[in-house]
Amino acid sequence: MATLILPGDWIKNWEKSGKNEFVQLCKRLTEKTDHGSEVRDIQAALYELCWQVVQGNLKLDLAAGVLGDMMELRDDMSSILADVFSVLDLETGALEEKNKRDHYTQLVGACLLCVPEAILKERLDPETLESLGLIKQAHQFNQKIVKIKTKLFYKQQKFNLLREENEGYAKLITELGQDLSGNITSHLVLESIKSLIGCFNLDPNRVLDIILEVYEGRSDQDEFFLSLIKSYMCEPLTLCHILGFKFKFYQEPNEETPKSLYHIAAALLHHNLIELEDLYVHLMPVDATIVEEHKRDISEAKQIARKLVMVVVPSEKNEDKDKDKEKEEEKNDKPPDNQKLGLLEALLRIGDWHHAQSIMDQMPSFYATSHKAIALALCQLVHLTVEPLYRRAGIPKGARGVVLKPLRNKRAPRPAESFEDLRRDTFSMLCYLGPHLSHDPILFAKIVRLGKGFMKEHQSDARPEVKDRNDTLLSCFLSIADQVLLPSLSLMECNACLSEEVWGLFKLFPYQHRYRLYGQWKNETYTSHPLLVKVKAQTVERARYIMKRLTKENVKQSGRQIGKLSHSNPTILFDYMLSQIQWYDNLIVPVVDSLKYLTSLNYDVLAYCIIEALANPEKEKMKHDDTTISSWLQSLASLCGAVFRKYPIELAGLLQYVTNQLKAGKSFDLLILKEVVQKMAGIEITDEMTLEQLEAMMGGEQLKAEGGYFGQIRNTKKSSQRLKDVLLDHELALPLCLLMAQQRNGVVFLEGGEKHLKLVGHLYDQCHDTLVQFGGFLASNLSTEDYIRRVPSIDILCNQFHTPHDAAFFLSRPMYAHQILSKYDELKKADKGNRQQQVSKVQKYVAACEQVMTPVHEAVVSLHPARVWDDIRPKFYATFWSLTMYDLAVPHAAYEREVNKLKAQIKAIEENPEIPLNKKKKEKERCTALQEKLQEEEKKQLEHVQRVLHRLKLEKDDWLLAKSTKNETITKFFQLCLFPRCIFSSIDAIYCARFVELVHQQKTHNFCTLLCYDRVFSAIIYTVASCTENESHRYGRFLCCMLETVTRWHSDRAIYEKECGNYPGFLTIFRATGFDGGNKLDQLDYENFRHVVHKWHYMLTKASVHCLETGDYTHIRNILIVLTKILPCYPKVLNLGQALECRVHKICNEEKDKRPDLYALAMGYSGRLKSQKVHMVPENEFHHKVQPARNATPASQQNGPGSSGKPATSTNKTEEGMSEDGERGKDKSQGTTKPVNKANSAAAKVTTSNGNGALNSTKTAKERDDKEKSGKEKKEKKEKTPGSTPETKAENRREKQRDERAAKEERVPREGKEKTPKADREKAKAEEKSGKEDKAKAGNGESMEPSRDRDAVKESKSKEKGDRSAASGSLKSPGPRSESAESERDHKRRKLDSHASPSHSSSVKDNSNEPKDSAPKHHITFNSVSRSKSREREMEKKDSENTQGRSKEKKEEKERKERKRDHVVNDRETSQESKRKKDENGTNSSKNSKSASPSSDSPLSAEKEKSKRSKSSSKEKGESVKPERTSSGGKKESRHDKEKADKKEKRDSSGGKEEKKHHKSSEKHR
Repeated sequence: MATLILPGDWIKNWEKSGKNEFVQLCKRLTEKTDHGSEVRDIQAALYELCWQVVQGNLKLDLAAGVLGDMMELRDDMSSILADVFSVLDLETGALEEKNKRDHYTQLVGACLLCVPEAILKERLDPETLESLGLIKQAHQFNQKIVKIKTKLFYKQQKFNLLREENEGYAKLITELGQDLSGNITSHLVLESIKSLIGCFNLDPNRVLDIILEVYEGRSDQDEFFLSLIKSYMCEPLTLCHILGFKFKFYQEPNEETPKSLYHIAAALLHHNLIELEDLYVHLMPVDATIVEEHKRDISEAKQIARKLVMVVVPSEKNEDKDKDKEKEEEKNDKPPDNQKLGLLEALLRIGDWHHAQSIMDQMPSFYATSHKAIALALCQLVHLTVEPLYRRAGIPKGARGVVLKPLRNKRAPRPAESFEDLRRDTFSMLCYLGPHLSHDPILFAKIVRLGKGFMKEHQSDARPEVKDRNDTLLSCFLSIADQVLLPSLSLMECNACLSEEVWGLFKLFPYQHRYRLYGQWKNETYTSHPLLVKVKAQTVERARYIMKRLTKENVKQSGRQIGKLSHSNPTILFDYMLSQIQWYDNLIVPVVDSLKYLTSLNYDVLAYCIIEALANPEKEKMKHDDTTISSWLQSLASLCGAVFRKYPIELAGLLQYVTNQLKAGKSFDLLILKEVVQKMAGIEITDEMTLEQLEAMMGGEQLKAEGGYFGQIRNTKKSSQRLKDVLLDHELALPLCLLMAQQRNGVVFLEGGEKHLKLVGHLYDQCHDTLVQFGGFLASNLSTEDYIRRVPSIDILCNQFHTPHDAAFFLSRPMYAHQILSKYDELKKADKGNRQQQVSKVQKYVAACEQVMTPVHEAVVSLHPARVWDDIRPKFYATFWSLTMYDLAVPHAAYEREVNKLKAQIKAIEENPEIPLNKKKKEKERCTALQEKLQEEEKKQLEHVQRVLHRLKLEKDDWLLAKSTKNETITKFFQLCLFPRCIFSSIDAIYCARFVELVHQQKTHNFCTLLCYDRVFSAIIYTVASCTENESHRYGRFLCCMLETVTRWHSDRAIYEKECGNYPGFLTIFRATGFDGGNKLDQLDYENFRHVVHKWHYMLTKASVHCLETGDYTHIRNILIVLTKILPCYPKVLNLGQALECRVHKICNEEKDKRPDLYALAMGYSGRLKSQKVHMVPENEFHHKVQPARNATPASQQNGPGSSGKPATSTNKTEEGMSEDGERGKDKSQGTTKPVNKANSAAAKVTTSNGNGALNSTKTAKERDDKEKSGKEKKEKKEKTPGSTPETKAENRREKQRDERAAKEERVPREGKEKTPKADREKAKAEEKSGKEDKAKAGNGESMEPSRDRDAVKESKSKEKGDRSAASGSLKSPGPRSESAESERDHKRRKLDSHASPSHSSSVKDNSNEPKDSAPKHHITFNSVSRSKSREREMEKKDSENTQGRSKEKKEEKERKERKRDHVVNDRETSQESKRKKDENGTNSSKNSKSASPSSDSPLSAEKEKSKRSKSSSKEKGESVKPERTSSGGKKESRHDKEKADKKEKRDSSGGKEEKKHHKSSEKHR
């Protein structure tokens, strides 16, 4: 019973106010006119009052008095009170508290006057009646009830039908079938029916049945019959039973239920004359059967789909046909009607949505609407519901449409007047329709147009109070699109118009909403309904059929078929097409061409499908070898570029996807961005550009477009604009740039951990190239304002966004150029009144530059530590990074080339008779316009370059401070400017080389050009090894440009004197801070420059050989790329070229089956190197090597900074300098400082990294020590070298010592191999003994005079040979030669050595010997036999002259030993260490002797000579021939042995350094 709580105050103050309040409440309740609810409320009030009495809260007599008064309010109040007593009877009977039961009994007794006894007997329990005294005994009363019920319900009455008179039924039918158009009402007819029933004794139920029959025949008279039945009917259940019997009659097979029966059932339901639950049980089939049928339909649909996808064998096909026939036969027995669906249709027709919805809820989703009649009925109801709103907000301008008449039914859903009303019923109706809205395309279009109308209102109305309501409606429309519109589109037959209508709505949604809808459509919708399952399978089958036949020839026909298929099911079609493209990339071109018949919606769906395919987590983006990107990803990227360029597809989703991938630290998908920008903007990024293309890239935009790319750039204006608009609208331009710049290092340090090095390099290159390409696109397409507004200042880019400096300047560079030009234009306009001259224009340009760049100069200070700016000014740093090749030079040749091409095109057009005249005219006009544009652009660039050069001329004096040293300045310049930028892009590589040349030409203070070039060429191993593949291309291009400049200066003395002779960059005093231009002695002369260039070529060879012999993939690949790039300028020297050729040939043989890409690179370089061989020259033609005896050193050269003329003294000295430079190159990388060796040439000076300013002072001190040490040797040297200076004396003294050592070495093996006098053998024993002692002392650092003498002997030998035998020294070992003739074995050994491979020196690669050995060895092939004989004669003569010197040296050596015995203890320890080292290299004695063998002529430093000779002197005695054999077979050494040898030589070299220090101290002691 409904609860109505009486306030406690009423009960407490009952007599005062409570009674009145209660009575007033009851009066109000009785006056309510709500149907049925007023009775419930009165019952509740009376119940509360009685309950208070039962509880004892209210006195019985007071309550009874009020209840008595209540009886007057309603006629049926006594019945209502009896119901309350009945409820209380049950409740108190269940209670155990007796007092409450007593209260209840007393209350009922008090009210017996109000409530008739008959009603109480009907409703109260017999026991209660007995206690009230209304009945005598409860037991007897119960028995009486049972008897009455049995008589009423179970006893069959004998009713004689004959008593019913047929006339009565006839009159009844006549009465019901009369014309109802007059004043006849249901009330009048009802009275007649009652009379007929009474008169003719008719059965009332049969009368009701006849009324229903007549109603069925006259279903248009709903109002009359419904009111009649309502008046006639006594009980709804009876009517339900009669209807149920009628429906049951039609439930037999092959019976069809008439629609009129459904109609009257629906009408009765609609007017609440019967209950749906009562009627539903009478309808067939049962719900379980419907569910089974639905499941069966789905399984059949899936089976059909499987068959369409599967490949079926012919035998299976026949079996399937037989099964299908059997099924068709079974279907011929038509099952009985689905009466529930029939009733549902009728309900929908009359507009009873409430009951229809209840029936549909009992069935599976979309089961009811899958029947076309129901779908159409529901569609009609929706039509009527949305009609007013559609007329107001949805109908297009000019369209009239069919006016629909509203339903007469007042209980039907109310038509929607506003969008808010759609939420009442319309949206739920559409959701029940689902995919079956496809049955009514007109309603489909109406709903879409209503959506468009709502979106326009939603976007225009931004009031906060309506925002929530609109957001709710927006979500409703999105749900309708997902559940109704797109599935319905799938079931429609290629309706392109509706596809465009849908796009009209969808384009108003953001792409995130659209892509969510497409995802649901593709992945979930097709599984929700059997029809959609079949449609999906059919679409895939059709797509397969089309794609099998798609070729370039039938693109048009196939494209039309694809278009038709895509209008309805684009997601399924594109999914299949993309899967095919991922396998077969040759399909890309025909597929792209065939997509021209798609609708706008389909293009948008294609974009989504591409992104989904790219983001597929099940696909690996790397190939199985983990070194390259998968081909499917490359194919999809190519497709993206082609499709997005050709068709107007929105790019926002794809670009956001790439951005999100970058945020997640994944750079694979940058390939897509690269392809899109390349295709849409026509900007290519490749390191394989030709020189002509690079030259064109130095010009303006027009020249770049015409000659800078491989593909001709045409018709990219629209696509570029589209790409630019998307980037700006979605604010993706700067984030993409910053993410790419940050991701470059992320590729290496975050992504690269587990990936193959080759793949990491490839990803790094891809990331970098895409950044360059994308930045180029933004610079050329964004307006100045857009660009400046989006790109922050350089310090924010670097410090806040952590952008690498090279990328930050790359992004800022166009901004600076824009700002300078705009400021320049402002200044010009300001003074436009006066006629300005060119000079003033230049001044304005300089002023504009200062205004724009001054904040940049201040900003860059924060990018590096303060000490950097001690040498390089921020202005120089900013100038270097802000300029481009466009600013430095005009590519006149490129402009001229493109203009000539256009002239040739015009001529060809004129001469071609097949072209129509109007087309000829157009083409000629186009070519002429382009020609004029190019010429105008060239003129404009020329003026610009002149302005820039003038500006640089004014700035140059403030560029470099050089507070530390010029060397340090060059280091910082190389580290912070040159190297980062030269590997940034190909055009930047050329820019760097040209900028260095420009700084030199400007005669910039404190800039040492010589040192800069030396730094570039001397230590390329580390830079090459740290490059990626593409960076190697750029670095090679940079080196090539630098070599071009050097080669030009080297080629002609006049050019050198003109461009370098009087320039501060070629000063050899490195600490010089000023330049007076008159001191010729400080300048490097032409011949010395040629020596320096040879040294640079030599260093390049050494680095190349080292990289080629490491075996490391990156080293070999990069050096081969670099060598290929610098091939026009290097190698120029024949022996260096031969050394390279040999190493490359070895790579070809080793890598043929191991690493095919290295093999291909090596073979390519090898072939090109051979073709360059004809242009190579012997070393003596490349630079002059003068014999000192014949050509005394001129005084003018000797007095230069550190004897700049020394390189002309001898070849060996030059090469020795190179060797020491190689050592210093190592020291430089380790940060150590070394004084320059006296034997170094000016070239050697250039390579020193620290302490260069102290060169002269160091040399003077050394020369002074040498004078004090050996006066006697000076006299001997004076006799040999007339006009010698202190420096040349020191050189000669050292050479004499080496000669003596060499003679001693030669004598020992001769005694072992040839028959010599006994005295000589004794001498040999004594020397052997002293050699052992010396060896022990050498470990402690004591000076080894014989060793030093041997060095001097060798050096003097090589000096005597001079130019005649430049390379013979490297071939001849210190083997035994008698004064008369050599042994046969020695002769063979010399032959063997003369043809030895340069790879023999591989065991000493870390000590920088390979190129030094190899170069002279190969050079020997150019010496004649007569020259070699003359050399042997001279060698023998020299041996005889040095015999006396050896005996004197021996005496001095003995005296020295006696003086130094006090160091014996230390000597023993060191000798033990030296023996241990020797034992470790036991098997490598051949290597020791091999490294010693070329040492007589190879440019090893003095320290190394001493250490090596002291270590190997005992082995050399008697074993000098055997090592030669071993060295000739050096190729067979394993890499492991090489590494061991390397380690030993490093120890030896460190030992040598220590020995040198002790040697100096012993000299002073003497």
